[in-house]
Amino acid sequence: MIARLSPTSPALPRWIIFSFMALAMLLLVSVDAYAHNVAEGDKGYIQESSGVLFFPFLYLGAKHMVTGYDHLLFLFGVIFFLYRMKDVGIYVTLFAIGHSTTLLFGVLTGISANAYLIDAIIGLSVVYKALDNLGAYQRWFGVQPNTKAATLVFGFFHGFGLATKVIEFEIAQDGLIPNLIAFNIGVEIGQLLALGAILIVMGYWRRTASFMRHAFAANTLLMTAGFVLVGYQLAGFAVS
Repeated sequence: MIARLSPTSPALPRWIIFSFMALAMLLLVSVDAYAHNVAEGDKGYIQESSGVLFFPFLYLGAKHMVTGYDHLLFLFGVIFFLYRMKDVGIYVTLFAIGHSTTLLFGVLTGISANAYLIDAIIGLSVVYKALDNLGAYQRWFGVQPNTKAATLVFGFFHGFGLATKVIEFEIAQDGLIPNLIAFNIGVEIGQLLALGAILIVMGYWRRTASFMRHAFAANTLLMTAGFVLVGYQLAGFAVS
């Protein structure tokens, strides 16, 4: 059972709305600053290498997850109201199954999509989870989406985004499968490290009297961040 904010929670504060509008305007006037690139140092190393490179790919996978703010925001939303480690394990496992499946499938088949559009969907996953935590679906539509299914489905999109980035590395066919497995293991290691840090912070925060008071604002900011990510990626798509 996942706790959610009551449908009687206060309306969205005006300062949040104005902040989001300001961020949206900033995106519109500076779209030329947005680009979807693999880190040049990492890309150059991979392009110049061939054969089995287990530990470098392990590192790259972990680095991508730990520094992937879109993935971290989604994970933060997923575990926000999960108090039992059993529930955390179930949802994180579903997410891992989702992104591992499409990561392997996408790279091995060479199937990819426009990186900006995939990352825009990933941004929407953050918006979805924030709204779920806010109890918006029950309030607006009188229904509650299946959160486990949604976590798995959005995991597929997150993995497809990872596959797109790996394909951009232009990995040599020599050692492809071992390197891809290493990258995927690295992603899972990075996810566990990030999850551990988030759980430690959340554990302390939940023990304070201010947690429920600030939960609404935190998820509103999470939703705003998701919309900004969507705008960022769509702006990049428009100018690419």
